[in-house]
Amino acid sequence: MEWRDEGLIIGIRRHGETAAIVEVMTRDHGRHLGMVRGGRSQRMQPVLQPGNSVVCVWRARIEEQMGTLTVEPLRSRAAAIMGSGLALQGINLLGALLRLLPERDPHPALFETAEIIAAHLDDPVTGPALMVRLELAVLMELGFGLDLSECVATGVKDDLIYVSPKSGRAVSREAGEPWRDRLLPLPDFLSVARRGFDPSSDEILAGFALTGFFLERDVFGPRGVKAPEARRAFIGELQRLR
Repeated sequence: MEWRDEGLIIGIRRHGETAAIVEVMTRDHGRHLGMVRGGRSQRMQPVLQPGNSVVCVWRARIEEQMGTLTVEPLRSRAAAIMGSGLALQGINLLGALLRLLPERDPHPALFETAEIIAAHLDDPVTGPALMVRLELAVLMELGFGLDLSECVATGVKDDLIYVSPKSGRAVSREAGEPWRDRLLPLPDFLSVARRGFDPSSDEILAGFALTGFFLERDVFGPRGVKAPEARRAFIGELQRLR
């Protein structure tokens, strides 16, 4: 069996004396693992870095095998990522979020989002804001999507400033006022009406608080796992840069 695809490297580990096991998020074949022969060589080490984009060819005798990968460099981001504490933690979080999805399950839209995030990880505004959106997208792909398009109580599409923790749907200022202490804040930049709005650090942190609530309740808790350390570290870097 064989396929060729574009992929984003999200993980590498040693295998034997000279090989490496590489984890890639691909456009059409989902998250995939494969052994790269000679992956620890001086020629391949600069290519096999988290955050780099590659063209990869996967081969295996049968589909169930891990198989082998051959990779060609496409876009190198390792230098920019290595030079930023926020980006280093960001690429770890990016991988951790994508690992919540079943292996080999195609998610082309998430691949596109991950590629854009990887290109902006060293940007203290754009990168974190996109990461919040990725968490929302992962929740959606796992079947726990939030509806932030209109007020759950009245159907209005403007002045949405809360999210119901029970339904995961937006609530307007007026409808939510009597229960404001029980509702979650909805940052402006996540409102459908305010897309493209440049958020402040506080709004981005509020976005992570929102997605974190639903990730914990619907994903981490039921699986009996803790939130990835990379998430805490990434948010910590963002707080440090405020």
